[in-house]
Amino acid sequence: MLLCLEFIAFSMIGWIYEVCIMYFEMHAGFVNRGFMYGPWLPLYGFGGILIILLFGKLRDKKLKIGKIPFSPVVCFILICLLSTVVELAASYIVEYVTGHNLWDYSSAGYGPNFEGRIALRSSLQFGLIGMAVLYGVQPLLEKALKWLKEKNMTIYHIVGISFIGVFVIDLIYHLIFGSNALM
Repeated sequence: MLLCLEFIAFSMIGWIYEVCIMYFEMHAGFVNRGFMYGPWLPLYGFGGILIILLFGKLRDKKLKIGKIPFSPVVCFILICLLSTVVELAASYIVEYVTGHNLWDYSSAGYGPNFEGRIALRSSLQFGLIGMAVLYGVQPLLEKALKWLKEKNMTIYHIVGISFIGVFVIDLIYHLIFGSNALM
């Protein structure tokens, strides 16, 4: 249940991040950046879970070069690489499933890019976001969820099942009826 709730939380954080980018950087006003109806982007959920599973132990190791801690540098580089690979794969999958890509980095301001699917700037931003997740958000979220579970197991499960249920219903509804179902 813990990983499922973290997946939902990271998906929601990703949605908030994307909405803020559209609002503050692109000056486009409020835009639902998700392909689903709820406030979540599953790509960020998968990315967050992958970061935790692949780099959580590395985060806890105290690698040093002399007296300088090196684990965060290694984690940052690996998170940048992972996020780039995941974003590139997701762009091809989304294009195959929907017939079009949902993002394009070929415009000015994103720097070097590959087919508009991945860009150096976005990879570095995702690296920073991944570091925030790995070193800050995930440990705090895990503590909060474990505290809730210890305080009241029933509420923990009700909250968990509710969020997961709404997410799954949203996904199924979107897959069956498509993005124009509510219009």
